[in-house]
Amino acid sequence: MIEPKPAIQPEQSGESAAKPRAAKKRRFGGTTAQIRSALKFYKVMAYLTGTMLLLLCAELVARYVFGVYLFAGGTNAITGQPFGFGFADAESKAVLGGVNVSVGVLIVHGWMYVLYLISDFRLWSLMRWPFTKLVLLALGGVVPLMSFIVEKKFHSEVEMELAANPQASKRY
Repeated sequence: MIEPKPAIQPEQSGESAAKPRAAKKRRFGGTTAQIRSALKFYKVMAYLTGTMLLLLCAELVARYVFGVYLFAGGTNAITGQPFGFGFADAESKAVLGGVNVSVGVLIVHGWMYVLYLISDFRLWSLMRWPFTKLVLLALGGVVPLMSFIVEKKFHSEVEMELAANPQASKRY
């Protein structure tokens, strides 16, 4: 016959003090392969968005400090000569028919930031981090140079968590 055991085991002297507590097993929202894929996507988007943000900052300085836009192609409105690639006056129509590269940088950065936010959310949800980390990840795309710093920090943090909990991500 099986003898019932009490729900709470009495502590035995000396044995509990010598036995260290086991670390709590980390639970992820995906497998290791899914997390590594999300991490790679995040890394690429962090570098691309950070680079575009630096170009955007340079464009804003050119526009508001020096009063010029960056143009490609077109015709110089004053001389009638073909305009190759360079800066032109922002106030008047100095270039006719050219591509305003400054506006292109604004648009490209905007769409890259949307993709960057998707990569942030994907990594955040798979790692099951608190909401404050998602906010910090999102700020990486709007604060110059922050995407590079945040990416390095969170990349190493993800790698350490995956290494510390190899069995925690097995779901299937």
